[in-house]
Amino acid sequence: MLEGRRNWTRVLVSVALACVVAVTGASSVVQDADWHVTADVAESCSCDVSCPCNFGSSPTHDYCHGNRLYQITKGHHGDTDVSGLEMIITFSMGEWSKFYVSDKATDAQMEALERLTPHFLGGFQRAGILSTERAPLTVERTDDKLKFSVPESSVEMDVMKGFGGKPVMVSNLPSATFQHYTQYKSVDHRHSSSKMEFQYSGTTGFASKLDVGSQ
Repeated sequence: MLEGRRNWTRVLVSVALACVVAVTGASSVVQDADWHVTADVAESCSCDVSCPCNFGSSPTHDYCHGNRLYQITKGHHGDTDVSGLEMIITFSMGEWSKFYVSDKATDAQMEALERLTPHFLGGFQRAGILSTERAPLTVERTDDKLKFSVPESSVEMDVMKGFGGKPVMVSNLPSATFQHYTQYKSVDHRHSSSKMEFQYSGTTGFASKLDVGSQ
């Protein structure tokens, strides 16, 4: 009789666990729809050239103030196309970040971006997002120089050149964000808002490629 009760208890536990798995699995499907992002990335920060953070070390001054640009060349979340979407993230590493999305983004793209960013911007998410807002965003790129800005943040930086006058590049860094990594040096890198003001010149910068997805 006791063994029968034990067997019945095992059945009930198994059924309960199956229900939990089914429910959480369904939720996961809703939250983690098929997605993919290919993007051009660029950043300037307060670290010396080259930024030690990107190589797994601590920031130069034990803090890192930065502006990072994402230009999504091709991307989607579920059925929502985010190709052409541009975004600048201003941050104090490990403390806070502010997301500025191009004012050309639609409501559907803003919603898709909210679901996408945890997949490839986990560090900024964990630091705490102060705000996500639409803003007029400009980008100017030549072979030697890169500029990008929103009203509260701006970056101007020059390509660093090495042997034969060719751009300095680093291969096979451990992060998907830092592929095809080209070294830059800042001319002017700044932010001014109610949260913080900073301005740097002669600090590090980079341009890279990102290609990540659910499959």
